Amino acid sequence: MIKAEEEERMKLLMDFRTELKRRLIVFDGAMGTMIQRYGLKPGQPPETFNILHPEIIEEIHRKYIEAGADVITTNTFGANELKLKGTGYTVEQVISQAVALARRAAGSRWVALDMGPIGQLMEPMGPLSFEQAYELYARQVKAGVQAGVDLILIETLGDLYEAKAAVLAAKENSSLPVICTLTFDQSGRTLTGTDPLTAVVVLEGLGVDALGVNCSLGPEGLLPIVKEFLSYSSIPVLVQPNAGLPQMVDGRAVYPLTPEVFQRHILTMVQMGVRLVGGCCGTTPDFIRAIRQAVDGLTPAVVPAKKFTAVASGSKAVILDQGVKLIGGRINARFNESIARAIQSNNMGDVVSEAIAQRSQGADMLAIDVAIPEIDEKEAMLNLVREIQAVVNLPLELDSLRADVLEAAMRLYNGKPLVRGVSAEQAVMDSVFPAVAKYGPCVVGYTRDEKGTPVDAKDRLKMAERIVSAAESYGVPKENVIIDCTVADVVARPSEAMEALKAIRLIKDELGLVTTLDIREVCRGWPNDDSVGSTYLAMALAYGLDAPVVDPGDARTVETVKAFRLLSGQR
Repeated sequence: MIKAEEEERMKLLMDFRTELKRRLIVFDGAMGTMIQRYGLKPGQPPETFNILHPEIIEEIHRKYIEAGADVITTNTFGANELKLKGTGYTVEQVISQAVALARRAAGSRWVALDMGPIGQLMEPMGPLSFEQAYELYARQVKAGVQAGVDLILIETLGDLYEAKAAVLAAKENSSLPVICTLTFDQSGRTLTGTDPLTAVVVLEGLGVDALGVNCSLGPEGLLPIVKEFLSYSSIPVLVQPNAGLPQMVDGRAVYPLTPEVFQRHILTMVQMGVRLVGGCCGTTPDFIRAIRQAVDGLTPAVVPAKKFTAVASGSKAVILDQGVKLIGGRINARFNESIARAIQSNNMGDVVSEAIAQRSQGADMLAIDVAIPEIDEKEAMLNLVREIQAVVNLPLELDSLRADVLEAAMRLYNGKPLVRGVSAEQAVMDSVFPAVAKYGPCVVGYTRDEKGTPVDAKDRLKMAERIVSAAESYGVPKENVIIDCTVADVVARPSEAMEALKAIRLIKDELGLVTTLDIREVCRGWPNDDSVGSTYLAMALAYGLDAPVVDPGDARTVETVKAFRLLSGQR
């Protein structure tokens, strides 16, 4: 009998990812709400009940299984090193016991390692560094994997940067499915300002298996947020609402919704396209039973792929194939002497001021390049990323010829950056694309290879095709590839300049890719003739250029873009 049960369990667990695409999946409800009913004292970590009162935790799990939950989440929401300090128990003790209890109750159902917020704000708002957050989560993941969980649920996070640390910890220390949900307030943003679009752009880029929202508000209040998630997400969405907004009664939080009302809202969300559902604060087995009854027999909505090209900071996403976007290019140590001096003297204040100025001048993104002789380029890049992302909410373009610098910056960056440093040279692609696939940024590919930059537009198209093919072979989606057809000197080589413009049109028509062009490169040979750069920019925009790298403080450039936006019907 035991062998038969184990075989059945293994059959169900063979591929959670496949089941995720095939059917609706029901998670359990609140753990804290239930433990309070069994005598949890104010201030007592709920996770200690795993060891002090294991029979209570197992009973709660069984009640959720009996109610129809497909997934049982372990009682480990706060089982990190910081929150367990002073309890007398280690992370490993708490998690291994929690998994054992969940497994006994779950039988052939899935068991998810539950990981919530660490409990400290991350830099720059708090003392916790990115790598410290990563290590805290990694310890939990390792303990959960050792104990035998089936998937990892990262939930109730209000900081997308913390979510990134948790996701990387999960993916780098296991091969299990990873689900991440954030919590939003009535403004439609998280504690640190992330909106649903930004959450989708960043979390999908990091490769989670499902994403969504939990806790926050009641199900009715979450409907517009869920709608946004579904509008942008190409992967399954999980929703676990509270049982309404809590009301304080005799010093305790009381949640007003009944299972019947909760059920109606969940059914609405499922009909909208949500594929994973459950409950958060205030929900009980009665709520999960109501959900089970509502979704049984329903065919899940198809999740269509949303093919768009986007980058993001921690609080702002920019969709690059929706109108012309400006990349501010002044933070470039190779071509800007004042920036080079500031970086050499570690005067980050001047660099941040430059970033702020470009934002006020209308830049949609900021390019940063710190490559100058006799400095530690990696350290300088990381310092600059930390300083700028702490103050300016624009997405960043990370520019370097060194793969190790790009990878370190991608890891530290809070969001989904644009990475510039790839060409059609096989060695370059092989050095950069593995990290691009891991961290999920957009990547700029130059139309040049080992033999140099071709003149003919069709040859440039072939270069772009080669870059896309290599990217996809590494698991980088086509929509994350952006092509640069920059030409060095339009006046000295007018025929080449025109071929570059024709290449832009070919690349857009044949491959459907976003294109970029460094207008500063075009103008560099003619510093006293602004008309050359602005005219070539206007021509490039007419050929389909999407994201020029410009000086947003240059009046003629800005006016050219404004005029093009007006005449082409862009806002």
